[in-house]
Amino acid sequence: MSTSASARPARGPRGKFLVILVSVVAALGGLLFGYDTGIIGVALLGLSKQFVMDDTTKQLVTGAIIFGAIFGCLGTGPLSDKLGRRRSIMLLGLMFIVGSLLSALAESVEMLILARFILGLSAGSATQIIPVYIAEVTPPKHRGKLVVMFQMMVVFGILVAYLTGFALGDDWRWMFGLGTVPAIVLILGMLVLPESPRWLLGKGREEEAFSVLERVRESHEGARNEINEIKEISARPEGTWRDLFSDWVRPALIAGFGIAMFSQITGNNAIIYYAPTILSNAGLDENASVLASIGGAVLINISTIFGILMVDRIGRKRFLLWMVPGSIVALIVMGFLFMDGAPTSTTSQWILVVCLALYMAFNCSFGVCLWLINAEVYPLFVRGKGASVGAFSHWVFNLLVTLTTLTLINALGTSGTFWLYAAISTLALVFVVRYIPETNGRSLEQIEADLKAGTFFPKDRRHKASPATSHS
Repeated sequence: MSTSASARPARGPRGKFLVILVSVVAALGGLLFGYDTGIIGVALLGLSKQFVMDDTTKQLVTGAIIFGAIFGCLGTGPLSDKLGRRRSIMLLGLMFIVGSLLSALAESVEMLILARFILGLSAGSATQIIPVYIAEVTPPKHRGKLVVMFQMMVVFGILVAYLTGFALGDDWRWMFGLGTVPAIVLILGMLVLPESPRWLLGKGREEEAFSVLERVRESHEGARNEINEIKEISARPEGTWRDLFSDWVRPALIAGFGIAMFSQITGNNAIIYYAPTILSNAGLDENASVLASIGGAVLINISTIFGILMVDRIGRKRFLLWMVPGSIVALIVMGFLFMDGAPTSTTSQWILVVCLALYMAFNCSFGVCLWLINAEVYPLFVRGKGASVGAFSHWVFNLLVTLTTLTLINALGTSGTFWLYAAISTLALVFVVRYIPETNGRSLEQIEADLKAGTFFPKDRRHKASPATSHS
């Protein structure tokens, strides 16, 4: 390696400023993800006036982005392991631009579905690579809040989508076209950011990796110690898909896949996508429905900010256990409100609005933790592929929920649908207790050591500790 090549990463921003810059710029992919998934909820109101759309067509248009995301998240893991995290993020920014422009120019439902499929490829890629990139660059003590910045940008993107939709009325073309703006900023921002030091070291580029860590940690000694710690873990070659399913890695797979699955089948994105439709069916006019959805999005943002402040203080697992019960209560109350059909009194309608907003705020705890957990739990040699599986789980079950929400409401009634989501949320609590480890404050290498030692799950750690406890 030439001296100039190895020195190149040393230029540019350093220290805390660089750490924050990495998190904010990279997380713009989250804003794009949130905007493009959230805007459809408002755009459907205008699209229905231009195109003939029954419930099935609405679900196909909404679900196209999710279907594309399934392919995007699976393809990005191997691609980011090969090209690097930084180049992969720039590529997904370009895909966001293409998808947004095609959506804005769509002249038929079929073209719109194709365009949103392309957007899905980029959205799925974002959920795989961006949390991994942030986790691999940022220090352990700040990793939680900075990875959750991705989710903060996702929910902020949803809020921006609702506000944009409200401001533009039925002009759905501008709603879709404006998605190009943050995509351009993302690409330009990534030009000044460094590559992941862990990816560089995995490719044998130790001097560059050390230079990046020096910039991020602002300590020669700290960077050298971290390089040595990473080298102990990364000595093995890049893992295969079969390695990901090996016995000792499987606990991480269960945690990552499971938390992503429950984040969807508890109904969160179903409510986000169809909130304006649900509220319109409850008797609110279109403007009131969108405004109520905006209120819910504001609460999600507040809840996510609370999550950013808490995940490094109380831990990922405890945060979930604090928040999910609130979403269960909100779902149960909404089910009762729809027992005799849509609420007719003003009081009932506004109780519905409040419960809907509270559900979105409490349930977003899954969103706060799922990308963070999937970026932390996998060993380095299969981290890209593991994060792909977590993102795959998220998008597959997102698609399942999106394509069945309106159908479920027709089959079970609105009450039955809300109660079903409440029952699934209760199962999710049990899963968190049994199968989610606490990763707070531990380096990625320490988490990997737990996997190897068989003490990854909380119940395994207690079992291993019990003989020593009884002996003492």
